[in-house]
Amino acid sequence: NPEYISGLEFRNPVEVVKALVPEIKKAEKPDLILAVTHMGHYENADYGVNAPGDVTLARSLPAGYLDMIIGGHSQKPVCMEQNLEKYDPEFKPGKDCRPDQQNGTWIVQAHEWGKYVGRADFSFKDGKLTLGEYKLIPVNLKKKVKIDGKKVRQLVADEIKEDQEMLDFLTPYQKVGEKALSVKVGSSDAKLIGDRDIVRFKQTNLGRLIAMAQQEKVKADFGVMNSGGVRDSIEGGDITYKDVLKVQPFANTVVKATMKGKDIKKYLDVVATKSVDSGAYPQFAGIAMTVKKDGVHNVMINGKPLANDKTYTFSVPSFNAAGGDGYPKLTGMIDTGFVDAEVLKSYIQNHSPLKVADYEPKDDVVFENQ
Repeated sequence: NPEYISGLEFRNPVEVVKALVPEIKKAEKPDLILAVTHMGHYENADYGVNAPGDVTLARSLPAGYLDMIIGGHSQKPVCMEQNLEKYDPEFKPGKDCRPDQQNGTWIVQAHEWGKYVGRADFSFKDGKLTLGEYKLIPVNLKKKVKIDGKKVRQLVADEIKEDQEMLDFLTPYQKVGEKALSVKVGSSDAKLIGDRDIVRFKQTNLGRLIAMAQQEKVKADFGVMNSGGVRDSIEGGDITYKDVLKVQPFANTVVKATMKGKDIKKYLDVVATKSVDSGAYPQFAGIAMTVKKDGVHNVMINGKPLANDKTYTFSVPSFNAAGGDGYPKLTGMIDTGFVDAEVLKSYIQNHSPLKVADYEPKDDVVFENQ
């Protein structure tokens, strides 16, 4: 969030590593040097609109400069095909996994959310590091299967027994959390889609619902919601407070902005053209338009064409209002102080049972720029 990083300096990781490794070798004389990163792994360095990640880092350094990169951020189980150019489409939890290796550097990432523990067994002899075996070990990961016509969850691999001492220590806190998180706040008749590989590529019912909730809360003319702020889906059926927090865990607040129509057009020219496959890709509510490479066209608000000299209001997360995701930084707006998850929770409570069909995108925002 740009609000919180004004005192930080961001440097080129390639230049930093090139400078730091000689210092480490001189001071510590290590056998191996590993980098722990949070830049993302993108197959064959195809990082698109994202910042360059681990593959680019390894390729930009002298061969073997780093022995291994242990990465995160892109939330991928890094298991590669034999040619190391693509992810292995046959990988499934508990199956064999081949880590990436680029320019003499091993690159690993154990997916997301504690689902796996990555284990790499190496031999090190005469200064040479050789990989013997690599695994992504499922941590009591379960999958849905049908047994006698009923859906049940089964472990995909052998159960890892809990540490009893640690379990006894944590259980009281878990019970307190579960009591608050398990409270039912509403229900829906089908799935609300917030999957990362969908919500960052097209308008979804959940993206629209969140934008509508924020728009309604601050009584704005339309709503804008960045897809990077939608972190999970909500399955059909009962909706708990935990479900809400899994979707919006960041505690951003809702901002209400006021602009003339001509300035709305300029703002949307930037925001609506943000690329797919990025957290900046926007979800909309209460507005219709056609998005082309040169900006937005045929903008309609409240069913009427956008008027240059008319004043409009819109809702947007505080993160984006501050310039996050490359959105224009807003001035003169009102930070309402309403926390996004609480706004979503309240909306679900007030509109349940939710009919998901009411939130399906209706081609009112047409993207012709992709």
